Amino acid sequence: MKVIGAGFGRTGTRSLKAALERLGYGPCYHMSTVIAEPYRVRQWLDVGEGRARDWDEVFTGFQSAVDWPAASYWRELAEHYPDAKVILTVRDPRRWYESVSETIFASALAERRSMPIRRRVIRWLVARRAPDFALYPRMARATVMDRVFDGRIDDPAYVMKVFERHLAEVQAAIPAARLLVFDVREGWEPLCAFLGTPVPDEPFLQANEREAFRRKRTGRQLRLILRGR
Repeated sequence: MKVIGAGFGRTGTRSLKAALERLGYGPCYHMSTVIAEPYRVRQWLDVGEGRARDWDEVFTGFQSAVDWPAASYWRELAEHYPDAKVILTVRDPRRWYESVSETIFASALAERRSMPIRRRVIRWLVARRAPDFALYPRMARATVMDRVFDGRIDDPAYVMKVFERHLAEVQAAIPAARLLVFDVREGWEPLCAFLGTPVPDEPFLQANEREAFRRKRTGRQLRLILRGR
């Protein structure tokens, strides 16, 4: 592991993933990796519920990791991989909250409510065809919603307080020489300077994470139902 992303989801982690892979730090582990390979859901459920925590097994074959659930364990990963550099992606707290509340948190909060028949049917079909992925909501609660936010994702003031506290804690814990505080709008230059790599002669990818989240969630459910994987 060469690079650890300590930034919360929806802070440009998808853009950072693409950038790291372009710079030779791939493959890069991301929540999309868990979604694409549902057996990984059980790995993280074991981590979140305290049964097992073999980081080398979880990240076999990966040179970097960003986004949740890895970012929930940034302290442990920074200690386990002492030579890895740490990147803390940042964003305006209110804009971040707007994004996360319309995507990740919206899905998690929907789990608490009585689901419409259509959603229950989809959930049943996914559980039948891909039992590992059916554990995803439980895994997300254990590794993100409860671990990071104490289950209070419906409390905007508390969530933003956690977000700001997290930024301060990472910067206090990681030595400056090992840490890059990075807004993806800054583009290639600070990232490449930090990693000691040449600046690519191409635009820095600015992914629309909100739209990508919606597309991938719908598409993944259909593939799981049709293919069972």
